Amino acid sequence: MQKFDSIRPFYDTEVNEAIHSAVNHPMMKALMGFTFPEVDEEVWKNQLKKTHSIRDFQCNFIYQSVQKVLEKSSEGLTTSGFEKLEPNTSYLFISNHRDIILDTSLLNVALFDHGLVMTASAIGDNLVQKSFLKTLSKLNRNFLVQRGLPPRELLESSKLMSEYIGQLLLRENRSVWIAQREGRTKDGNDATHSGVLKMLAMGSDEPKMLDYFKKIKIVPVSISYEYDPTDALKMPQLIAEAKNEIYIKEKNEDFVTLLSGIIGQKKRIHIHIGDVLDKELDAIAAEFDNNNKQIQALAQAIDDSILQSYKLWPTNYIAYDLLHKTDKYKNHYTENEKSLFERRLEMKIDENNPQMLESFLCMYANPVVNKSKYENAI
Repeated sequence: MQKFDSIRPFYDTEVNEAIHSAVNHPMMKALMGFTFPEVDEEVWKNQLKKTHSIRDFQCNFIYQSVQKVLEKSSEGLTTSGFEKLEPNTSYLFISNHRDIILDTSLLNVALFDHGLVMTASAIGDNLVQKSFLKTLSKLNRNFLVQRGLPPRELLESSKLMSEYIGQLLLRENRSVWIAQREGRTKDGNDATHSGVLKMLAMGSDEPKMLDYFKKIKIVPVSISYEYDPTDALKMPQLIAEAKNEIYIKEKNEDFVTLLSGIIGQKKRIHIHIGDVLDKELDAIAAEFDNNNKQIQALAQAIDDSILQSYKLWPTNYIAYDLLHKTDKYKNHYTENEKSLFERRLEMKIDENNPQMLESFLCMYANPVVNKSKYENAI
């Protein structure tokens, strides 16, 4: 068995066989029926059966699926910063994490549209327990992050993943997407976990860790949805945490969330690509010689980029004003936008539950608070 077989996506030589095994699965029929509603089943099946590479599968099928998701559940995707990236060049994209599937899928659509290298993307193995989902993720160039392991195995798994990411970036010229933290941000506070950076550093072959981080070209990515389609689903966990209770997921919770993220209403979406972290790494190297302090400073540099370039929508400003009972940001939204947001509150949560109301509003308001810290500092 090859070193990375337990976590890697399919090789192109394996793609056709995997497609043949999945083509008649009810979920494949559902996906293709959604993507190509006017196309006869035999037609898309024949096209699928002729597919022999991940790129063809992504461009001819998944790209179309994501376009359909945008058409049905959003008012469009806008982007900024992609022109800074070089073609035929691999980057390590570290992004804030709001939606299980869409964050990375939308980034890949934008990379494809700009003629840039698409990513191999990390996905938690807890999300692909069903064999069809595992096959689909491997066809879509996902690699597995092994979750819930005991400490020693977790260390070995992290080392394997860091080496695989290094292999993709430096030897295969393949960009990589990874979230800034394990699990999605549920309270609107996007923050890079140092554990993610420590894992990446394990793949280093450089005497100095920061030289390796320079080599792999870290690009912070900020993605913002006007409406979070899974906002109400995040409430039980937030409330449990507020009460210092351990939150235990329902059996199919991840799958329900995954589906809700795809089909739920998002309105507008924006992705911003930050600058490659380079001079920031020089500044960190000059200030700190301790690895842990360097990791903390790098996490801060990623956060600074993500939070400053986060696109704030009317929903964010409305939530802030409702939460603080103020009209500080009233110039950033219309009365109609405010009443729509209040309607969503009524439909999604129990407004008589103060804890739930506060958690829901904070989720949308926190990005305003976080971004304003930078604007006030200027």
